[in-house]
Amino acid sequence: DLDVAPLGVYGRLFRVVQLSDDELAKGLAQYGLQQGWFDLLAALRRAGAPYALNPTSLMRATLLSSSGMTKRLDRMVEAGLIERRPDPNDRRGTLVRLTGRGKNVIDRAVETHVGNEERLLGVLTAAERRTLDRVLKSLLIELERAERRS
Repeated sequence: DLDVAPLGVYGRLFRVVQLSDDELAKGLAQYGLQQGWFDLLAALRRAGAPYALNPTSLMRATLLSSSGMTKRLDRMVEAGLIERRPDPNDRRGTLVRLTGRGKNVIDRAVETHVGNEERLLGVLTAAERRTLDRVLKSLLIELERAERRS
């Protein structure tokens, strides 16, 4: 007598996320970007010149923990995509900044990424996309409210 319909909805939602992540990662791999690097580079690019943010702002933008952020930043420094610099407004602080190479990579990768997202959503009509977007926004708003209450 148990209605198991929610299992199907969440199962499909999780599978769509998994398959989409895998497909989008293939497009970013051609730029040498590992999973999660795109979001960090995009956050820095959106910040505008000089394309720098402190690690706390990056953690908020990418939903990473402090230790996860440190590991990711270390790898991206090694790859030459970002650099750490002292924050001129905070003697104890650090800024993470795009290198010239990092800016070049994100500028090219974002075009590929958006094109791949468009391709993946291409099976939906414009009306279906708007409906999906509205439904997901409603669900997300309620889930985030519940998270804040707990």
